[in-house]
Amino acid sequence: MSRFEALALRPPIEPMETRQVARLPDGERWQYEPKWDGFRCVAFRDGDDVELESKSGQSLTRYFPELVTALLALKAQRFVLDGEIFVQSDGGFDFDLLLQRIHPAESRVRKLAKETPVTYTVFDLLVDEKNAPMFERPLEERRERLEAFASRYLKANRAIVASPATDDAEIAGAWLSGDVARLDGVIAKRIDLPYAFGSRDAAVKIKRAYTADCVVGGFRGGKTGAIASLLLGLYDGKELAHVGFIGSMDAAERKRAGELLRPLVTTHSFTVAIPGGPSRWRKGGEAGEWFPVEPKIVVEVSFDHVTGQRFRHAARFLRWRPDKKPRQCTIDQLLSPK
Repeated sequence: MSRFEALALRPPIEPMETRQVARLPDGERWQYEPKWDGFRCVAFRDGDDVELESKSGQSLTRYFPELVTALLALKAQRFVLDGEIFVQSDGGFDFDLLLQRIHPAESRVRKLAKETPVTYTVFDLLVDEKNAPMFERPLEERRERLEAFASRYLKANRAIVASPATDDAEIAGAWLSGDVARLDGVIAKRIDLPYAFGSRDAAVKIKRAYTADCVVGGFRGGKTGAIASLLLGLYDGKELAHVGFIGSMDAAERKRAGELLRPLVTTHSFTVAIPGGPSRWRKGGEAGEWFPVEPKIVVEVSFDHVTGQRFRHAARFLRWRPDKKPRQCTIDQLLSPK
């Protein structure tokens, strides 16, 4: 029997998504959770086998050996959990330290596992310890079963914790206003719906700043000189639409951008709302020219307003997102803040 074949749910899966809204929804149908600043992770365990799957469907297992050990230490032998991996630092979360954990050298991974161990906060139970599928049941029932699971199996395991949750919009509003240090925002989920694989229909996110995960479709600047700006795209169906640019980055990030993007220079990238100026790379590198790149690199940006499905002003670079697939960067992330 192959790995995980006995589980009621096997990898890979498409985790439930969220769509961004401007305000907390209110009413009896909603449950609120903190939005953690880390890597989304679905954890599968079947006896002695553990698999950690990212939001993009890629394996995270080799990068977090301390979490694999913690999951194997649980008395429950079979389960599937949905949650977030993060690194705690100075009372908050350190995404840069988390990014460093994605390293090709096993010796480096082991070293960082000891120096910057992760926490896995669980917010959904998809398969319980009896191998019963929970994903078909409404969130209200899944949450009750998760709390029972946590009470029985997680109390003695500091690396794995159950995420707080509440049905009180005032508490969620306090989280959003800053009661939890460096919290990324709040997630609101419909309590009456089953787990929505790959869908944004059952949950929304309210962030302290408006953000989006975008594909880098090109850059401005010389082929070998400094990169002046990154050109951003979002997928609208099969089309990659140009939605704006990043104009402000520090020297280290510009250097990193050059290392990532110059090997990806190509002839075409955006297919909708193509930026002005030359539409393909030429050897001269004239001022104002932009260089299309293969749509493989994802960045998270912050923005203020959207007009006609474009950022009204320059977006601000937040971080690289190697854990996200470009095709997950869809145009429905945008909204017009009021």
